[in-house]
Amino acid sequence: MTGQVRTVDGRVAGRRGQATRQKLLDCLSEMLSSSPYRDVKVIDVARKAGTSPATFYQYFPDVEGAVLEIAEEMAKEGASLTGLVAGRPWVGKSGWQTAEELVDGFLSFWRKNDAILRVVDLGAAEGDKRFYKIRMKILNAVTNSLTESIEELQSKNKVDKDVSAAAMAGSIVAMLAAVAGHQKGFQSWGVKQAELKPNLALLVHLGVTGKKPTK
Repeated sequence: MTGQVRTVDGRVAGRRGQATRQKLLDCLSEMLSSSPYRDVKVIDVARKAGTSPATFYQYFPDVEGAVLEIAEEMAKEGASLTGLVAGRPWVGKSGWQTAEELVDGFLSFWRKNDAILRVVDLGAAEGDKRFYKIRMKILNAVTNSLTESIEELQSKNKVDKDVSAAAMAGSIVAMLAAVAGHQKGFQSWGVKQAELKPNLALLVHLGVTGKKPTK
């Protein structure tokens, strides 16, 4: 955690206070992985962290406020996904590697943050603009980089200029997010993770380049 951390009433938290605040967030994250979001109560988070509800309210207005803090930190981490696209090649064997690494990065990020992403998706679906903005922060960076990659291929006459780069990039990222959030569902259909990755990478490569990959 960097920068000053303040309590709800505006005071700067000391080192011990920051540690307590982080412990509350860690305990909340753990609880979200095993309990429905709506069932998580302040008293339960405080008890798990070995402190009191009064201490919880020093740092967060309610459970939703704490969840938003976790989601914001996750969104900062998610911004690194753009590094899997920006400036990466899409031609030849290198293009296939780019597609594979993008898919692997998405699936890994979603598995790691599955619990909080489910809450973000729920809030966004319910029309909460705060959660919607967080979801878009994660997805937009990748979409913009992918749009630039497609436009660069178009400038070199490697992709049909009739293709809308933004529409194609947005569709690919939406597909990746949907599949990443449904990984357990694929397993229930008998689709193994080892089978999912290359087939998803194939769709990504076809979407970006319009061609089958060179492996």
